[in-house]
Amino acid sequence: MRVGLYPGTFDPLTLGHRDIISRATQLVDRLVIGVAINRDKGPLFSLEERVAMIEAEVSDLIESSGIEIVAHPFENLLIDCARDVGASLIIRGLRAVTDFEYEFQMVGMNRAMDDSIETVFLMAEARHQAIASKLVKEIARLGGDVSKFVSPAIEAALMRRLREGQRP
Repeated sequence: MRVGLYPGTFDPLTLGHRDIISRATQLVDRLVIGVAINRDKGPLFSLEERVAMIEAEVSDLIESSGIEIVAHPFENLLIDCARDVGASLIIRGLRAVTDFEYEFQMVGMNRAMDDSIETVFLMAEARHQAIASKLVKEIARLGGDVSKFVSPAIEAALMRRLREGQRP
């Protein structure tokens, strides 16, 4: 069984993330969405909220693809998380050349730690290439329309969180 790991903070999950997840289901038999705890980024949503959002957002993909998709929180090294979940592939989404420069370095370091785990890059579809969770949150905070960047359920959760004016 080919297991893929798609890691990120997913704060929140965007349509760009969803595009990569959907396309990754064509490459693997089981897809693990690694939800990074990463306290340094100061997430807007709690880990539990991000996992629940991912599970809700991929339920239709599970049905249509027949692929097992699970959300898996992690706080250790990405390569260790890949080993923990039995992944032979790390799936990374790319938006721009600047993403590639960072990812290129990460692949080199990961290969030095475990050369049995491959990294596969998927380019986001053109209409999703500019989407970044950080920018989605900023647009929402400033009263902009984020409906082109996230699902209706994620948009509602984002607006609710911003109205509450609090972090998890």
